[in-house]
Amino acid sequence: MKQILPVSQAKPDLPRRKFVQGLATGGVLLGLAPLIRPAWAGPSVTTTTGSAPVLSGKEFDLIVEETAVNFTGNPAMATTVNGSLPAPILRWREGDTVTISVTNRMRVSTSIHWHGIILPYQMDGVPGISFPGIAPGETFVYRFKVEQSGTYWYHSHSGFQEQTGMYGTIIVEPAAGNTIRADRDYVVQLSDWTDKDPMDIFARLKKRSDYYNFNEPTVVDFFRDVADDGVRAALKKRRMWNRMRMSPTDLADISAYGYTYLMNGTTPAGNWTGLFKPGERVRLRFISAGTQSYFDVRIPGLKMTVVHVDGQDVEPVTVDEFRCGPGETYDVVVTPRDEAYTIFAQSMDRTGYARGTLATKAGLSAPVPELDQPQWLSMTDMMGAIGQDGAMAGMKGMDMRGHDMSGGKRSTAVPVRHASSEYGPGVDMRVDTPRTNLDEPGIGLRNNGRRVLTYADLRTIGGPLDERGAGRDIELHLTGNMERYTWSIDGLEFGKSTPIHFHHGERLRVILHNDTMMTHPMHLHGMWSELEDPNGRFLTRRHTISVQPAQRVSFLVTADALGRWAWHCHLLYHMDAGMFREVVVS
Repeated sequence: MKQILPVSQAKPDLPRRKFVQGLATGGVLLGLAPLIRPAWAGPSVTTTTGSAPVLSGKEFDLIVEETAVNFTGNPAMATTVNGSLPAPILRWREGDTVTISVTNRMRVSTSIHWHGIILPYQMDGVPGISFPGIAPGETFVYRFKVEQSGTYWYHSHSGFQEQTGMYGTIIVEPAAGNTIRADRDYVVQLSDWTDKDPMDIFARLKKRSDYYNFNEPTVVDFFRDVADDGVRAALKKRRMWNRMRMSPTDLADISAYGYTYLMNGTTPAGNWTGLFKPGERVRLRFISAGTQSYFDVRIPGLKMTVVHVDGQDVEPVTVDEFRCGPGETYDVVVTPRDEAYTIFAQSMDRTGYARGTLATKAGLSAPVPELDQPQWLSMTDMMGAIGQDGAMAGMKGMDMRGHDMSGGKRSTAVPVRHASSEYGPGVDMRVDTPRTNLDEPGIGLRNNGRRVLTYADLRTIGGPLDERGAGRDIELHLTGNMERYTWSIDGLEFGKSTPIHFHHGERLRVILHNDTMMTHPMHLHGMWSELEDPNGRFLTRRHTISVQPAQRVSFLVTADALGRWAWHCHLLYHMDAGMFREVVVS
């Protein structure tokens, strides 16, 4: 049955269900075995992922090529590894030296980056930074010792190949054996697929950044505000947003109008399924391979105990829901007892979802929840600690060429400095009073009646790798101009910036300020980012840290990895638009 959309979401002749569900049988057109047992999984543990094969050992041959796919009813070409989307699961063992031969059978250059893996910079797989890339017809051999264990992933770092399907899972078995007990072990890789050429999407965003936003305020919303707050307050609210030329619903650059959301390479209608026996402990390794999408994950009727984050064991935390940003990984343990449960991962902007099922036998399913209502960004999201009243005061003297979101006020607790490079046409916001609240779940997850994981809840077992304090601080601002669709660091897009220099062996503190109205997952290659609370206490060891709008986060880094490294937002279109820096450790 065709679903009727609110005016703010409607598109002519584009029923929403098509974009939410996709095809039940969509995917890679090559036939692949749905279940392959890994060599190191004992008799009581089973690992599966939709159609992705599992490769284990010390030597691997990977072939990158174009493969025909069909997720929505429209045939398209994907970038695949060994003909698979997602790419094969690679199972390594901690302490082994692995050799991966990657052959490029495409007409353009390619690469593979081993996300979160600590290795020599020449093996990191970032063209123009650590190596030239893999030219058409060539084979590049990656070889390095695996010094860690846990859940990681890999993807192309060339062009938009990650968007077109080139991503896969890495599972590294601990040398001393798993500390997390589970009867079954499943990868749950979340991603976003588009039938369109990513270059066309990028061009649309450059011309009109809200092209895919179907949650824009409508006349219906205005009259609802009038009923709730009165005519004067409703008019003032609209006037404020109009003067800023910004939208309170700017949560995701690309919505379900442009994306079909996948779970293990399977559309919602395809319903990827993991089997269990009632009472078993099931480990779910959630990997966010979404090119441009944040996923809010829950399993209605089932508590999830978070045990492993970004490849590191954490003190167990039991929650109903968690947000998984691009690049991040979250392992949870569940103990299902009923016949079927829905794994529900809705997009942050609430336009679509990825979906799968945990079931006692194939073919079962559970009810799929309705999408939550999208929440509007507040003035606190936009400006930080000054809140709504300060925002209104600041509107009178706003510099419309670059919105100075301070309201004429400065925070005494967290003094903020803005580089002169931030005062240009590429920056449309500056936040002087950023929030430091790591116990904030994020827009769309506040007060929803569920227990939602926050960064403040997480503690990496074993504490920091380096007990030294920081010898110096590096402070950077995440910046952009939504109208122009430019993204940058300190107002400088990559190509206009110079490298950031770390001194080999030093311990330093990195402070990130988000001066934009979007959440950015920041990924530093080659070194761990040890997140700290506002009082400087160690929280978690991460490879990707999401920074919310108008938020300040800080983390410690030990610069123990000589070479040239990438540091960027893991929203691919933001990275390509300029939110990228080179780090040189010397």
